[in-house]
Amino acid sequence: MSLLITGGTGYIGSHTVVELFNDNQDVVIVDNLVNSSTNSLDRIEQITGKRPTFIEADICDKAAMRKVFTEHDISAVIHFAGLKAVGESTQIPLSYYHNNVAGTVALLEVMTEFNVKNMVFSSSATVYGESNVSPLVETMPTSATNPYGQTKLMVEHILFDLAKSDPQWSIILLRYFNPIGAHSSGLIGENPNGIPNNLLPFVSQVAVGRLAQLQVYGNDYDTLDGTGVRDYIHVVDLAIAHLKAVSALANLEGCTAINIGTGNGTSVLQIVDKFKEVSGADIPFKISPRRPGDIATVFAEAKLANTLLAWQAERNLDDMIIDTWRWQSQNPNGFE
Repeated sequence: MSLLITGGTGYIGSHTVVELFNDNQDVVIVDNLVNSSTNSLDRIEQITGKRPTFIEADICDKAAMRKVFTEHDISAVIHFAGLKAVGESTQIPLSYYHNNVAGTVALLEVMTEFNVKNMVFSSSATVYGESNVSPLVETMPTSATNPYGQTKLMVEHILFDLAKSDPQWSIILLRYFNPIGAHSSGLIGENPNGIPNNLLPFVSQVAVGRLAQLQVYGNDYDTLDGTGVRDYIHVVDLAIAHLKAVSALANLEGCTAINIGTGNGTSVLQIVDKFKEVSGADIPFKISPRRPGDIATVFAEAKLANTLLAWQAERNLDDMIIDTWRWQSQNPNGFE
């Protein structure tokens, strides 16, 4: 039996495959390579001594997905595949709805055909919207402020409805907070196309000289230094949460949402200062206006993950920054 990892050559997917291999799981990756590279497969093999089975295909292509399920004995799916940039989603919303929502529906239809009814879904803390006050708890009402967040929320609704309609389904929605860091080997890390959308790859690319300066959006929030506070989690801790979630599927019925975060908040300027300390590099930055939809403070309550998955974050902020810098300094141009 194998686990199907959609989007498995990407940032979180590749780290999760490493942890699955470390746990002696069999893995099949499906990825259309829109936001990733097969170079990650070489790096996974360097780290683990194993090379994942890889199929270049799009989850929207039901014929291709049927072929995957026909040729491989799939027991469960970890579903990462999707577009993920908030700003881009406001510019090309139809692409986001097509890839993230219609693609997931196509995948679920094929899974149903082959009676594979176990899934771990890559969701996001964006589903909590703007009105909830941190710490964010899974029972809070959900909403979204941009097309990317809407696609995550729509898929959550679809998965809850599917599980209600058929009790054979076991689904875990992992609501990530802010994944950063890299594998301690320095061989895999976040490798965004073009200008990074997330804070840490932007900071690290400034530190390594690829970008001239960091944009800090807003310094007038009601926080310790005026900049936004977020719950940053090490990508390896996040990967291990997926491993634990796959194990928990056998004991959980229906669809369950679980926060994956540390429960601690760190500001943008705290991240910048820590990165300067670790790297010894200067991080010039410019204060820009707040972005629409950004809020001052977002962090998780992560007790449910501990209760249901026997999981908690093990790596601290120093680990996250050190591993990010190791990856970026050893790979200044990413995988290229």
